[in-house]
Order: sequence, then structure tokens, then C-alpha cells
Amino acid sequence: MSQTVDRALSILPLLAEGPADLGQVADRLDVHKSTALRLLRTLHEHGLVYRQSDQRYRLGARLFALAQEAVENLDVREIAHPHLVRLNENIGHTVHLAVHEDNEVLYIDKVDSRYPVRMYSRIGKPVAITVAAVAKLLLADLPEPERRALADKLDYPMYTARSTPSASAFLRELDKVGEQGWATDLGGHEESINCVAAPIRGTDGRVVAAMSVSAPNVVVTADELLTLLPLVRRTAETISAEYSGKDPKESS
Repeated sequence: MSQTVDRALSILPLLAEGPADLGQVADRLDVHKSTALRLLRTLHEHGLVYRQSDQRYRLGARLFALAQEAVENLDVREIAHPHLVRLNENIGHTVHLAVHEDNEVLYIDKVDSRYPVRMYSRIGKPVAITVAAVAKLLLADLPEPERRALADKLDYPMYTARSTPSASAFLRELDKVGEQGWATDLGGHEESINCVAAPIRGTDGRVVAAMSVSAPNVVVTADELLTLLPLVRRTAETISAEYSGKDPKESS
């Protein structure tokens, strides 16, 4: 039975390359045509493959529907939360998870610092989009025309002397973030608060969320916080692998 299942599943990546006839499927599986036909008929009955009028087979609509349903039902917060808690227990600082929705970047999870000085961020609250490290990661992943259009619409309040002053400066920062694959906010929103962030990616490599570690200067300096960046990135990669259904080794 396991060999039958293995053979049937082996047909799907073949058809992902394009339509194939019965002989091509049998050759790829190294089986008799009658065996290949039985497998194709079973997959066809379940809507996973479709037989065209030219007698070639292609992937079926049901397969795409299942994939879309699976993606829509993935909850990045549920997947990420235990990893955020573990990171927080390890380093002690505030950990956030954020997503981009309707031209806003929102916190969807937070694990508070163990230290007495805590951040006043709240789940469901938009971040300061022009300076927040998580926002930079999420917006840097947008297609360039969309990124430029959004940058032109934003206001650029000078929260501190380190805040992003203009659309051109913001776009340069997003280019930098996109190239390096991580982001920081070193006193850009509040003089006393620093933050490092890393992206969480889906199966297609696009950024679906961003996680960050934040801490006030009185607890840890900016330079000391930056030393945690490798750990933050590894945590994000682990979450990405689990979210995408991959072996963590594949993302390392």
C-alpha cells in the first residue's frame, strides 16, 4: 500500500512540469501502463488530476483548491507563538509578531519582557509604520510600484531625531532591509527603545509576518541588542519552516 501511495504522489510533481500522457507517466514511475492508468484514474476520481481531450493528464482543480484552503487556514500567530515564548524565556526581552493588513502594520502577538521596564505596545494596535523594524520588513517585500505608491502616501512624523524624514529616505531604507533580510529601529520611534526584527516567510518565499525583539536602553544597549540578531533570525527561520511545512534543515 505504501508503494502505491508513493507512486501516486510521484505523479503530481511530474504533472506540475506540464501535461503528460500515459506513456510518460509510466516511464517516469518505471511501471507498466496498466499500473499507471489505475493510479491516474484514482487521482482523477478525487479531482487531483484531469484528463484532457488530447488524452494527456494535468493537475486537477481540486488540488489547487486544497492548497488555497490550506494556505487560508494557516494561522501564523498560532504557529509562531510557542517559538516567541521560548525566545522570550531565553533572552528576557519583549517579543512582537506583526502583519501587514490594509496599509497598516499591526501587532498580532506580544510576549512581555521579564524586566520591570516594559513597552506599552498592544496586540491589535498599528505600529509607527515609517520607523518600526517589523514594518520595514513587511513593506520591503512589496512589489516596487506598490512600495513606492505607499511611501508617497505616508506622513513622516519626526518622533525623534532618528526618525525617517521622507519618502525617499524611507525607500532607501526599505531597499537596504530587503537586501540584508533584517531590520532595526534604533531610537527611531522612542529615543530609549531599540528593536531588531526578522521576517517570517511562506512557501513562496514572500514575507507573511515579521517578528522583533525590543528593549529599552536602561536594560540593554543598542549594540548589545544587535548581538541577539542571529538568534532572532534563527527563530524566524524556524517559524517560517513550520509555517511552510518544511523540514527546518531545508531553511538553514
